[in-house]
Amino acid sequence: MEQSKKKQKKYLISAKVDGFFIRIFDGWKFFLRFFAEVFKPPYEWGEIVKQSYQVGYRSLGLISLTGFITGLVFTKQSRPSLSDFGAASWLPSLVAIAIIRALAPLVTALICAGKVGSNIGAELGSMKVTEQIDAMEVSATNPFKFLVVSRVMATTLMLPLLTFYSGFVGLMGSYLDVHNHEQTSFTTFFENALSGITFLDIGATVVKALCYGFTIGIVSCYKGYTASQGTEGVGRAANASVVLSMFLIFVEEIIIVQITNYIR
Repeated sequence: MEQSKKKQKKYLISAKVDGFFIRIFDGWKFFLRFFAEVFKPPYEWGEIVKQSYQVGYRSLGLISLTGFITGLVFTKQSRPSLSDFGAASWLPSLVAIAIIRALAPLVTALICAGKVGSNIGAELGSMKVTEQIDAMEVSATNPFKFLVVSRVMATTLMLPLLTFYSGFVGLMGSYLDVHNHEQTSFTTFFENALSGITFLDIGATVVKALCYGFTIGIVSCYKGYTASQGTEGVGRAANASVVLSMFLIFVEEIIIVQITNYIR
């Protein structure tokens, strides 16, 4: 009896390990298929524009609020420490460096992963379990290009725009706090803020945003496109889209920061 339980336990562990590597292989094939399809005509420009609008529209309000609060709170939290050293005048530059280099791309990506990623995972998952994707294949339409390529391109293109918008809104929140305490003018604040920003910082932020946008799109589409087991599978696809996207975003953040610091 005990031997039977041990064998069953080993079998379950082996099955989980096998399943893990099978999912990695399937994800890699999905990744390669995207690059095989993205450069192959016909191009779904209309769907890409539509999805880009949806990505921006769904995230804009929350990104505006979060970016503004981030800049305001970070300024308030940094002021006492700088004031202790008599360096309150460095506050605009410190806030700008923190927002442009790290906070704007990371906060924007996390919001989009939760807002857009879950929506894509649930939408494609619902289409998969209700066999709408199969129906598109029967009607001589390429569902992968129409559904997946367009959404991945939309998230990849929109994340940099949303990131810089979030950074600007965050700096506006910081400006209001600085102006309230030191009566600093708008021009003076932004001159001091942008004095510490280099082209390398801007370039690294763009690369981060592109990587984060692509990650959110490809992960969410993969989870939704391969969903199964009815409505329960749709829920799992939406949840997995958010969790895995956020995990990969943090991994990419570490890698890009290390490369940027090495170049710097």
